[in-house]
Amino acid sequence: MNLYEAIFVRKSVRNFSMENLSAQTLDKIQTHYDELTGLFGNFKTNIAILDNRKGQHKALSFFGVKAPYYLAFYSEEAPKYLMNVGYMMEQMVLYMCSIGIGTCYIGTNKVKKTEVSLNGLGLIGVVAFGKSKGSHVRKQSEAKRLSLDELCVFKEVPRQWMKQMLEAARLSPSSLNRQPWRFVVYDSRIHIFSKKDSVERLKKWDEVNFGIMFANMMVVAEELWLDVDLIKLEDISQKNFSNSQYVLSAILKP
Repeated sequence: MNLYEAIFVRKSVRNFSMENLSAQTLDKIQTHYDELTGLFGNFKTNIAILDNRKGQHKALSFFGVKAPYYLAFYSEEAPKYLMNVGYMMEQMVLYMCSIGIGTCYIGTNKVKKTEVSLNGLGLIGVVAFGKSKGSHVRKQSEAKRLSLDELCVFKEVPRQWMKQMLEAARLSPSSLNRQPWRFVVYDSRIHIFSKKDSVERLKKWDEVNFGIMFANMMVVAEELWLDVDLIKLEDISQKNFSNSQYVLSAILKP
């Protein structure tokens, strides 16, 4: 399984075996992170693998998901840094799925005080991971997501590659499964909007959510050998979706 295939079958795992992962597997996870390229610029980021096999992280286990390991993501603060971390988190989650490891996104408010920062970088997100007690994958049809017709306004008939990018975006995980993204679709471009949330504490996670979704889209672009730019355009109309905000556009280069 590669990252592209993982998009369509990965599921959130909440029941983990507390057995060890091999040192070689943990090294692979670190190496994959070290080779990642972020979504925007050269942000300073880092990860830490938190070992919970002996219950060292009881708060994460009790209030979140009990797992043998947690992957903590850290970043400096800069414009779009939350989106950048979400982008990197999803690539790591897809990679772990591709090598048979179960994963689940969880909150960050129950980590130890000693782990809320790392070398001057702030903690942004945590992923529980390890060997799942059941399957770490599911059928694509089992994903509880809105349909493309509910998420998209089609201005032109999309090409097949665009349908694949939209399907990958549709399947993206999001906090509380809120699926805040909406799409205005043309022949060779997609304008992406965020549905505004009235709950203030959830707004910060939308930027992370969009980073996760953009990771899925760009994995598809790489798999299909497409040269796609994620850029912010001027004068994009908000009229297609009420109570929404323009985020970025995915443009196929000629």
